[in-house]
Order: sequence, then C-alpha cells, then structure tokens
Amino acid sequence: MSDRHSVMTPPIPLAGTAPDGGARFPSMPPLVEGQRMDQPTFHALYEAMPRGTRAELINGVVYIPSPVGNEHGTAHMPVIVWLHYYVEQTPGLQGADNATAILGTKSEPQPDAFLRILPEFGGRTRVEKKMLRGAPELVVEVAHSSRYVDLGPKLEDYQRAGVLEYVVRALEPDEILWFVLHDGVLVQQAPGEDGLYRSVNFPGLWLDPEALIRDDGRRLRAVVDLGCATPEHAAFVARLAAAREPMQQEQQPPA
Repeated sequence: MSDRHSVMTPPIPLAGTAPDGGARFPSMPPLVEGQRMDQPTFHALYEAMPRGTRAELINGVVYIPSPVGNEHGTAHMPVIVWLHYYVEQTPGLQGADNATAILGTKSEPQPDAFLRILPEFGGRTRVEKKMLRGAPELVVEVAHSSRYVDLGPKLEDYQRAGVLEYVVRALEPDEILWFVLHDGVLVQQAPGEDGLYRSVNFPGLWLDPEALIRDDGRRLRAVVDLGCATPEHAAFVARLAAAREPMQQEQQPPA
C-alpha cells in the first residue's frame, strides 16, 4: 500500500442503481487514490478495474497500494504459516490470505491475513456473493511502505468495525505490534515475561515475535503447539463444537 497522504476529492455521485442494488455509472471512471465514496460505489468501480488491480476503501477514502516488494512478500509468508498451523488444530476457524472484507458502508479493506470463527461455530462474519461481510475476529497486516496507513487510518477503521485483535508485522524497523480491543479501543499489548504474545480471543494462538521476524517456521509451530496443549485451548475447541450442535439439530429434518 502507498504511504502517501491521500488528497481528498469530492464524493463521486451515484448515477443510478443496478438491478442487484449496486452502483451503476455511465462510463465507470477508474479509481483514484484519495477519492471519497461509499462502499457500494467503491465496490462497483473496483470490479470494473483491470484484473490485478488492488485498491482499498478505508473510512470512505480510496487507497491504491504500491506494488508488493520482495521484503513485504517474504515477511508475509511466516504470518500465513503461523495462522494456518493454528487453524489446523482448532476446528471451526478459517484463515484467509489477501481476501477482501466489507466492514461497513465506508470500508472495504483487503487485509494481508485474517482469522475468523466460522458462522456455523458462532462466528459473526458471513459470505455474500463471494465476499466476506463483517469484521474478522483477528486481522494481520504486514507494514512496510504502508506503515502510516496500517497504524493510522486502517487501525482506526478496524477499531470502528470491532476487530477484536489486530497484529502488525512491521518492517524497517522490524517489530511486532499487537492490539486488543478494550472498551471499543484497540490497545497495544506487551508480550509476556517469556517474550511471547498470547491471543485473548483465540486461546492457544501464541506467538514468538522474534521467530516471526526471523522467518523461523519450526519455532513458530513449536510455540503454537505449546499454546494448543493448554486447557484453555481444549476448552475453546469444546465451546466451538458446542456452538455448532444446536445449529445441526435445527437443520435435521423432522422424524
């Protein structure tokens, strides 16, 4: 993502409404960084952009990310390894890599990664027309050239949407910043005395920040194993399973 400050432009007026309720434009102008618009307008214009274009709407402002460099891409990989390994040991969860999330009428970001509880296990997000709607419980961003956006406008957007935990893997300098939602505010957390971060909302999701920075997959998995061996993780898995049972009973046909 570009770390330029956006130049505000007047909102693009809707020329009409498509049959599916989305915005319709006579000539579908291209998205430009700094434009102000609502989420339906942004989504219609975004879908009309050339394949491979990446854009995000953050609090009603369009951001066009810079091309992803090698450092960003390299730092992204261990994040996915870490989250996916935890998902494998925790039925009822789903992780995603660079998937769009529609958070509200002025917000459509594309996080580097996120972790959510599936709706059938009691989660609050849903998929409509192939798009995720609602705030994932945990979001991760890799912040390099996008550090200003990820720790400024985007953090505020995730806070407004109710993201429960926000992790930023920042570069130059290398650091891990972990925020937890308290009373509607994403508050930065310190690691434990042993240097590990422990998720509040995903018991057993433990992180050695130095291992993430070093791209030490073996250490990342070993720390998650420690977290998933705790009674708290076992209780979490049981809660997820229990949340699914009533739904399964409701879906069973009458005898």
